[in-house]
Amino acid sequence: MGLKSALAPLGRAVVRVWSWLDVSRRFAFNLLWLLVLLLLASALFGSGKPALRDKSTLVLNLQGPLLEQHAGDARGRAMAKLQGEDSESTQLRDLLRVLEHAAKDDKVQQVLLDLSSYAGAGQANQHEFMAALARFKKDSGGKKKIYAYAEGFDQRGYQIAALADELYLHPMGAVLLEGFGRYRNYYKDLFERVGVSANVLRVGKYKNFGEPYFANGPSEATLESESYLYGALWQRYMDGVEGARKLDKGGITRYIETLPERAKALGGDYAQLALQAKLVDGIKTRDEMRALLIERGAKDEKGQSFARVEFKDYLERLPTPPAAKAVVGVVVAQGGISDGSKAPGEIGGDSTARLIRDAREDESVKAIVLRVSSPGGSALASELIRRELELTRKAGKPVVVSMGDVAASGGYWISMSADEVIAEPGTITGSIGVFGMLPTADKLLAKLPLHVGGYGTTWLTGQPDPRRPFDPRLGQAIQAGIEHIYTEFTTRAAAARGLKPEDIDAVGQGRVWTGQQALERKLIDRVGSYADAIAAAAKRAKLEGEPQLRYIEKEPGRFAKLVDQFGGDVLVGGADVARQVFGLNLIPSALTDAQRELQWLLAPQQQGSKALLRAHVHCLCTAP
Repeated sequence: MGLKSALAPLGRAVVRVWSWLDVSRRFAFNLLWLLVLLLLASALFGSGKPALRDKSTLVLNLQGPLLEQHAGDARGRAMAKLQGEDSESTQLRDLLRVLEHAAKDDKVQQVLLDLSSYAGAGQANQHEFMAALARFKKDSGGKKKIYAYAEGFDQRGYQIAALADELYLHPMGAVLLEGFGRYRNYYKDLFERVGVSANVLRVGKYKNFGEPYFANGPSEATLESESYLYGALWQRYMDGVEGARKLDKGGITRYIETLPERAKALGGDYAQLALQAKLVDGIKTRDEMRALLIERGAKDEKGQSFARVEFKDYLERLPTPPAAKAVVGVVVAQGGISDGSKAPGEIGGDSTARLIRDAREDESVKAIVLRVSSPGGSALASELIRRELELTRKAGKPVVVSMGDVAASGGYWISMSADEVIAEPGTITGSIGVFGMLPTADKLLAKLPLHVGGYGTTWLTGQPDPRRPFDPRLGQAIQAGIEHIYTEFTTRAAAARGLKPEDIDAVGQGRVWTGQQALERKLIDRVGSYADAIAAAAKRAKLEGEPQLRYIEKEPGRFAKLVDQFGGDVLVGGADVARQVFGLNLIPSALTDAQRELQWLLAPQQQGSKALLRAHVHCLCTAP
């Protein structure tokens, strides 16, 4: 028997196995595709959701941060979930709609605040949430109670939960209150050691965005500005919580100051500590909380829990308002401001300007509300957006700016062409200043050793080049451009506010303010809510009755909607008290901050020669 004859049976076996694998693969793929088609048919042609039971509990189990709009597209969020990344978020507009309808819904008996997966928001949107809860109580005639329960409350979650009629904590939980502020990485010594120079150019005494790159600690101007800002925000936080919980004045401060001694005296029982401090009304396990909600509401159809409807489910049940011939268009400007086109959650000079232009050219849009939540970015992109708003006003359509968590630097720039600017008292705004940054690493290369040489027809050829020493002539040229943009900034702001440029300069210089402080310095027209801005726009457009809103944004297709519906939820457990109290995530957090800050350092090199024409109006603000 030859070798070929001997291997023939083995070959046939391999062919049979391969054929079986191929058939199995196609069967599995077809089965998966059939499942997708069934889900699609269910989503598009389903018979709808079952009716709500009487005395249902609306469970506000909010996911992730509270934002103006979801960041990215549905496909990207679904892929992030598959990769184990937390991409969930809650839109403010959805939360407001749900609470408004639930207040008048006879099927909804009460509300449960389940904030275990809620990442919170800045103080402006936190207060929008709180105001919506207050309206819910008022519109329901005080008959519908709000309950709050969690395995642990962080600072933002507790600020919301404090408004509940009854607030309960798990026996192994805690209430962590720590105050407002921020600590940043400073790179001067590190850069000197490795041979890197940041070469930060700026205008404004308080424009501290680039400060970490050339200093080892915050300047006196930075400490002055931030103590004034965060002090005011924290005082408002304490006043609100103490008022809601009927605590003595200074009760929050005493809770924090005496935490070590009182925790030791109670043997580390933080739940009892919160109860003694009257931060919660009681301590309950999950089953005890479930029994309470059954008693106050009703049992579900299985008789094992309370009748409930969750936030997303209730949102999907809300009716779509009929098309109107006259609407207020809302353009959301959320995130950093960059050149070009950007996806939702970021602001692109081209893409956001296009949305404003679309709203201006839409005859049914009678007024525009620009909802700003941005720390700024590109000065050029900011100006493109501002110009579109200016053209909108010239076309006869009113423009009202509603400032959210942050509307600083470039976020303030895009707000300067409005008939009215309304900020929430806790909005971080201002930061009228400009900076540029051109890092060089010639000393680092010399240590390797690595040398650079070549020929250019002028001294400017190839600039900026991080491999070569920083040319002071380049710095002089760019500084002149930055000063020009600062003059443009203050001049435009002065014209918008009816002030002199020197008046703006006095409250500018890169300094940030709360919305209330900005009002006192005439940087805005008044403090108010998102709803106030919508009402102001409707009034200026002379619209009668309740104004209908239309969000001017790219409409997702059917596939994107399907991905959103079936993308799956990220399930997050309750608060880990040990991690919260003892800060076990400090190192990853510090590394994340460093990565973000060093990306800013590298940005000019990624832009190449375009960096010569780019100045930044960014405050690196973080809303507490």
